[in-house]
Amino acid sequence: MKQIKIVIRPEKLNDVRDALVKIGCFNGVMISEITGHGSQQGLTQTWRGEKYTVEFIPKMCLIMVVDDKDVDKIKTAILESAPTGDPGDGKIFISNVEEVIRIRTGEEGTEAL
Repeated sequence: MKQIKIVIRPEKLNDVRDALVKIGCFNGVMISEITGHGSQQGLTQTWRGEKYTVEFIPKMCLIMVVDDKDVDKIKTAILESAPTGDPGDGKIFISNVEEVIRIRTGEEGTEAL
C-alpha cells in the first residue's frame, strides 16, 4: 500500500477530482486547505499602486492511501489534470504504508481501504 499526498492549486481541485473519479480512484480521500511556498518564494502583487508580497500561497492537499497497483494510474491522472504550466503547480509525494486498520470492523490491509 502507498500513501499519496498531492499538493495542487485550489482552482485545479475539481479537475483532479474528476480525473480520479474517472479512473475509479476517488475513494477514501482527505482534503485540506493549506498554505505554503516552494521555490517561487511567494508572489509579489500590486493593489492600488502599492506592491506587496504574499509569502504563503493557498494550496489544496489531498491524501490517499491506495493499493500499489493503482499508483501509476493515479500519478498519470494527476499529471494530466493538475498542471497549468506555471511555477507553483504542486507536488506529488508517494510513501509506503506498513499497515491499515479499519477501526469500525477491525479489517486490516487492503480490505480496510
